[in-house]
Formats: sequence, structure tokens, C-alpha cells
Amino acid sequence: MNNQDLFNHLLQLDGRGYKAYKDIKGSYQFPDFTLIIEHIQGDPFASPSKLIIKIPQSVAKFPPNLYQNHSRKVALEDYLIRQFYQACYQISSPRGTGKSGLISIVKVGQEILQRTAATVNNETIEIRFFVGLPARGRTILGRQAAQMLCEDIPNIIEQSLKYSALDSKAIQQQVETAEDADWIRQELPQKCLVSFIANGSILPRKSGVDAHPLETNYIPFQSPKSLEVSFNCPNQGLIKGLGITQGITVIVGGGYHGKSTLLRAIELGIYNHIPGDGREFVISDPSAVKIRAEDGRSIVGVDISPFINQLPQQRSTDNFSSTNASGSTSQAANIIEALEVGTQVLLVDEDTAATNFMIRDHRMQQLIAKDKEPITPFIDKIQQLYTEYGVSTILVMGGSGDYFDVANTVIAMDNFQPHDVTEKAKLIAQQTPNERIREGGKKFGTITPRIPLADSIDPSRGKREVKVKVRDVDEVVFGTEDIDLTAVEQIVETGQLRAIAAAIIYAKNKYMNRQNTLSEILDNVIIDVNSKSLDILSEFPQGDFVLFRRFELAAALNRLRSLKVNKA
Repeated sequence: MNNQDLFNHLLQLDGRGYKAYKDIKGSYQFPDFTLIIEHIQGDPFASPSKLIIKIPQSVAKFPPNLYQNHSRKVALEDYLIRQFYQACYQISSPRGTGKSGLISIVKVGQEILQRTAATVNNETIEIRFFVGLPARGRTILGRQAAQMLCEDIPNIIEQSLKYSALDSKAIQQQVETAEDADWIRQELPQKCLVSFIANGSILPRKSGVDAHPLETNYIPFQSPKSLEVSFNCPNQGLIKGLGITQGITVIVGGGYHGKSTLLRAIELGIYNHIPGDGREFVISDPSAVKIRAEDGRSIVGVDISPFINQLPQQRSTDNFSSTNASGSTSQAANIIEALEVGTQVLLVDEDTAATNFMIRDHRMQQLIAKDKEPITPFIDKIQQLYTEYGVSTILVMGGSGDYFDVANTVIAMDNFQPHDVTEKAKLIAQQTPNERIREGGKKFGTITPRIPLADSIDPSRGKREVKVKVRDVDEVVFGTEDIDLTAVEQIVETGQLRAIAAAIIYAKNKYMNRQNTLSEILDNVIIDVNSKSLDILSEFPQGDFVLFRRFELAAALNRLRSLKVNKA
């Protein structure tokens, strides 16, 4: 069938009941592209219909060098999604009841991420998007539907998916920026670095709810010479900036001077950013995980004994579970869970940490003997983590100089500018010896693998075998449960949560066999996603899945209150 068949069919449906739209499901050949109507919504208020466009490269004409490797391909796909979104915003308009008239694509943020909404290869460009088929009440508006599908969509394609209509310099800049960022990320271990912040970066954001860069009264980032490193990138050439070395880095400074702003940029340096974001070359180890206290979270079968033991009533901590964890217990579990699945860098901010987990000073040690205190503070385990497991820590700590004793590097933020104060901090530590007793023992302790049990994971609700719904970036309705991910700060798009929810079901069905550990399950899921794309997670094509990391998948699974595990 062709576009004229679709146009005529929609005119014939005018005035009929909404369910008659089901008749148009199928594939239609337009002069320049193929339109596939994959799924039809049940009524105007339901989730919009799902459509796919396939444009031959003979029509789109994007030069192959723009997608010749993975970095460039993802960056180009990201760029096309943004252009398609803008064109939809300009061209589509409300046409009736509910979502009638909507033409949209997955909404993106400042990060360049792999998404199922766009795929580019040598033969075609594929775009998956959403349409609110128009109606008045539940009566089909056939003429408006014909205009949307047969006129508006071709216009959107003309504006956003043909190389000749786009800014070739902007496309080149985006793919080169992403390629260089990935290149730096791969080079970090060669220079014994866990993070890099380029000179000239703009770290502050407009607000806590607006991730765009601050446009006025900002101070470009400038590394102190003693910590400056350089990278000779494939496209941008020489880039200099602050290199944060492996080991223990403590970020100090007065309030409102940029400590947390720097750490927030570092924690999102696991992703690439679009040109103009200000953090294009803030690059972090891809395994870096933000750790915080999380009062009230569920913990299942975690060995937190490296940090907490000798609980009252002789409660065991080598297989610890709680439905309502305290701040210190949750922070201990968050660290152990991240270590269990392979993090090499912990990111901690005192603002969101449990004080009694971070430090126990000399006076408190004198008042409360160690045999009466179950918590071994992080300060006494942080060096063991690095020497025994190679796990680095970047820590914001403006309230305690005790960490000077264990730090390899101390950076002071003053008016959003970093200063190397390592020597001064070490001198202070020498001149004013710390009388506190180290309580960490000789070894960090064991990181015990766990085996998740498939029968404890149930996505069903009522008669529906799978009921999953995502609420913003911090909550997933999974069957009869709500998984609270408010404290998992490195999820940046709702599409990541949708894919994570699907991945939990996929992992349950394919890899949870009462033998595979959590880490092994994650290995297999990530291998499948990387080799076969995010589509492997769903029976039907999805236009709103976004790539996630193993750490956020583990975090969601660990917060599932029904979860049961065995020790490996």
C-alpha cells in the first residue's frame, strides 16, 4: 500500500468509532520513505500510537564518515532525535480530544545516549516515534488524521532527517565531540586517572531542575598547574584540564564554593554531553558510582560486615536484610552492592552521607568504646578499598580534616576554582596529629556474591502478566510494587528506567537459574544488549528505550522489596 491508499482510508474512517483506527495498521510506501504503523492506541486518552519511519540512505544522504564507528553513530542518532523533536514541536498541533494531534519522539536531555528511537546504518535511517491519532470524543477525525500522517510527517522528515536540510557543521561538531570524549574515557586508565575536567568547562547548571548550563555570572573551570594533564584528541587536538588520579581524592572548601557542583559534574561524566553543554569534556571512569545514605530502603541478603557488625541481639550482618534501613546501614549496603557488580570508583558527598558512617572522632571513641559501636566508619576502610580492591574514592568533605590523613590528593574549591592543597593538608595533618584510633582492622573484608532468585521477581498485576510503568527518572511501578530510585542519581532519562524494567524481566526469564550470581547475570544482559541492541529486551519494537549501565540495573533490582537471594 502507498501513501494515497492511507490518505483515502483515513478519509473513509472519518466519523467512525475510534477502534476503527485498527484498520490502518501496516506498512505504507511514500515517495521518499516507508511508514510503518506498528501499534494503534485504544482511545484518544491512551498512550499514543507507535509508528516507524524508514528512509533509504539514497534519500537521506548522510556521509558514512558521520557513523563510521560506535561513538559517531550514537552521536548522529542523538542529533537526529533532537532535530525530529524540534520539527514535531513546530509542525504538530492539538487536533481534538486527549492526545489527538500529537506527533512526538522520546524527549532527551543534555546527554548523548544510545536510544531505540533512532538507528542509522549504511542502508537506512530508522526513526521510532509516537502519534496521537485525532478524535472528537471517541469519534475519528479522519481528515485531520490524513493531514497528520500524509502531510505533517513528510514535512517533519524533510526538515529533520535529510542531510541537505541540516547544519552539516553542527553535525560534524557533535560526532567529533562524542568521539573525542569516548577516546579520553578510554585513555584515563593509561594515565592512572579516574576523571578529567577540561579547562574552560562550565560546571554550574541553571537550577536544580534545569540541566542547561548557567548562561551568566559563571566562571570557566581552570585546573591548577600541579594537577593539569593533557590529551591529544583525534579531532579537537590538545585538550588540557584537571586530572583526578586513582586513589583517594578529597574535595574541600567553604559552603557555596562549588564542591558539590564539581562532584555532580564528575558523576555525570560517565556520559557524553552535547556541544554547548559546558561539560563536553568532563570525563569519568565509566564504572563510577555515586554513593549516598538512603533511609528507608530495602536491603536483601547483603554482607555489610566490612562496615557494620556486632549488632544488638546478635543480629548477623554477613547476610543482612532490612525493609527500613537506617542512613548508615543503607550507605554501607550501597557501597557493598556497587562493589559486588564491579565499580572501580566511589563518589561521595558529605551532604548526602550519614555522619556516623563517615567519621567517628577521638572524643566519641573515648566516650563510646569500639565494642559498643557496630559501625566501622568509612575513613577507616577507604584506604583498604584502594590497596586491596583498586577502588578509588572521590569525596566531598568540608566538615572534617580527619580525611587529610588518608587522602592522596586534596583539592580546595574557592569561588568555583580548584586549587591543589595536598601539601598544605598533609602538613596540617603532621603538625596537628590525629589522636583517633583506627578501627578498620587489617583487611577490608569479603565482598560476597549473591544469587537472585527468579521466583521472587513478579511483574504481574491482576490479570496482566506484565504491568510496568515509569514515573519520571526515580520510580518504576513493577507489578504490585513501586521501586523507589530517588537516591540513584546517575539515571538521567525515563527511557533508561523503561529499559531497566524490561531488563529485569529479561534477566529473570533468561539468566536467573539459581546458579548465576548477580554480577554474572548483569554480564550476560549487557553482552546481549551490546551485541543485539536494546530491542532484545522486548517482544515488540520500542521507541523509548535508552541505554543504561549495569550499576543502575543492579540498583533497581536491589531495591525490589520482594527480592530474595542466596549466597553464592
